[in-house]
Amino acid sequence: MQTTIGFILVSIFLFLAGIHIYWGFGGKWGNDAAIPTTENNKKVIDPKLKECMVVAIALLSLSVIVLVKSEIIAFSLPNWLQEYGLWIISILFIVRAIGEFKYVGFFKKVKTTKFAQMDTKYFSPLCLLISFLAITLAFTT
Repeated sequence: MQTTIGFILVSIFLFLAGIHIYWGFGGKWGNDAAIPTTENNKKVIDPKLKECMVVAIALLSLSVIVLVKSEIIAFSLPNWLQEYGLWIISILFIVRAIGEFKYVGFFKKVKTTKFAQMDTKYFSPLCLLISFLAITLAFTT
C-alpha cells in the first residue's frame, strides 16, 4: 500500500513541478486559470521564472521525501525530515486547501473568477487529497 501511495504522490508532484517549469519558461497553457485574480481580472501575483522554479524545486524535493518514506528509493534524509517530512507535507497542503480567505482555498471570498472556480473544483480538492495521502503514508511507514 505504501508503494502505491508513494507512486501516486510522486506522480502528482512531478506533474505539478513539470507544469511550473513549463510556465517558468513562458508556457501559456492553463496559466490564465492557475493565477488568482481580482473580480476585474487583475492578477494578484505575477510569477516569473525564479518563482516558478522555486515552486518546481520544492515539489521535486517533496517527491524525494515521499520516495524515501514509501521505501521506493533508499536515501538518507536528515533525521528531522525523515521523522516529520510527511506531516510537513500534509500540513502545507491542508493550509493551501483552507487558503488565505480572499482569493485561494475553500474559504475564499472571491468566488466568481476563472481561478476561483478552478480552485474550488480542482486545486483545493487536490491539496486535500495530497494531504490525506501523506497522512496515510505517514501511518503506514
